[in-house]
Amino acid sequence: MNNHHYNFNLESLIRKNILRMDPYISARKEHKSKQKYIFLDANENSFGSTLSFFNSYNRYPDPFQKKLKERISKLKNIPISNIFLGNGSDEIIDLIYRIFSRPEIDNSIIFPPTYGMYEVLGNIHGANIIKIPLTKEKFQLNIEKIKETINKYSKIIFLCSPNNPTGNDLIKKDIKTLLKIFTGIIVLDEAYIDFSHEKSFYTEIYKYPNLIVIQTLSKSWGLAGLRIGIGIASEEIIKWMNKIKSPYNISVISQEIAIKALENQDLFFFHIKNIISERKYMESVLNKITIIKKVYPSSSNFLLVKTNFSSTKLYKYLINKRIFVRDRTKILLCNDCLRITIGTHEENKCLLNYIKKYSLSI
Repeated sequence: MNNHHYNFNLESLIRKNILRMDPYISARKEHKSKQKYIFLDANENSFGSTLSFFNSYNRYPDPFQKKLKERISKLKNIPISNIFLGNGSDEIIDLIYRIFSRPEIDNSIIFPPTYGMYEVLGNIHGANIIKIPLTKEKFQLNIEKIKETINKYSKIIFLCSPNNPTGNDLIKKDIKTLLKIFTGIIVLDEAYIDFSHEKSFYTEIYKYPNLIVIQTLSKSWGLAGLRIGIGIASEEIIKWMNKIKSPYNISVISQEIAIKALENQDLFFFHIKNIISERKYMESVLNKITIIKKVYPSSSNFLLVKTNFSSTKLYKYLINKRIFVRDRTKILLCNDCLRITIGTHEENKCLLNYIKKYSLSI
């Protein structure tokens, strides 16, 4: 363990009201099996659901998603006790604010352009949001500026790597520098890590007890509709997340489908390979179109693309052609930029043809 964290005291970072609170004890928390008991404790409908062919839906889900966590534990080779599952990554971010950030007192540091929910949820929880822009063009952390800005009220730092909307990896050395110097909580959002050549940071949780790594089943596993976010952190942090989360935060059907989906690793790797291949194809074609000024390097399943003129006009033109991309022009450092998700080959071809047509028409 690093010297800096030798005296790391998690409780000193936790809000006092959270330290004092008694958690809600769900009716199903004590029971391990649904086979051996008559369940008359949770005010469920004992006669079954209206989906008669799926009778299990009249019962509440496992509040701690044990079977799904076991599957993730095997995949990632980390203990269940280091895994938290949320209703999307957004629930995990929300819980982190609830546990650590005192409203109107503490600040969290974010690095725009980045994922918008760090700021939105921070504002909901009354955190003071400090913004330190990423460097121009390369979109990297400004370590010196961060060192100058950190103060005794700095509780949480949010990093996103690969970053959304820019698509690039943050430099590993910079992340490690922050982990060594910051005495608060560092959240590293790795929603797009499976599309990157960089390795995940989650094995570093044993070295840095203030690190929380967030991943998701929405992107590379293609399960956005299920809303399952993964938090990986020390046992102590996971215990606090479990203490304050909603009792049944992930539905029975989401857990069941996720378990089945995680068994299909061959298809998972096949999709990632295709997405990376299509990303390279898109990049090469876009670079040859005259209205495209720059295609930023990407380690994700999208490209940030800078146009030579109004990105909003191109965005509206594409909507008229029933193609939806994201106009990011109003976001810091992303003037006249579109964020384009990598689609199927047919979808990508269609998009590129329309951009070519538009380029020739102006």
